[in-house]
Amino acid sequence: MPFEVASEQWQAGLARLESAPAEEQLELERVTRAVHDELRRRLGGPFTSGELADLYDAGTGWIGDLAIALAPEAPYAWDVRVVGDAAFGRYLREATDYAGGRRFSG
Repeated sequence: MPFEVASEQWQAGLARLESAPAEEQLELERVTRAVHDELRRRLGGPFTSGELADLYDAGTGWIGDLAIALAPEAPYAWDVRVVGDAAFGRYLREATDYAGGRRFSG
């Protein structure tokens, strides 16, 4: 999947997270943070936006598994389009080739 497509999905996930009902926010944030932490474990040290997109393209089934394990009583927190995409969107900010809301080269 091209970075541009993945990035659009991640931005949509951030928007879904932000617009979620107030009573769901705490659990959604908890799961999103856990996914973010797992991204750090999977990518290790410095990474590029392309590497993050490649990880996303490799599959996100693990996110649903993690969400269910963390929030078994909160099915709304299992939506990978929210917790997964938002976590990828936040983690993108740490890519070595991404700053100020855009990707750069050099």
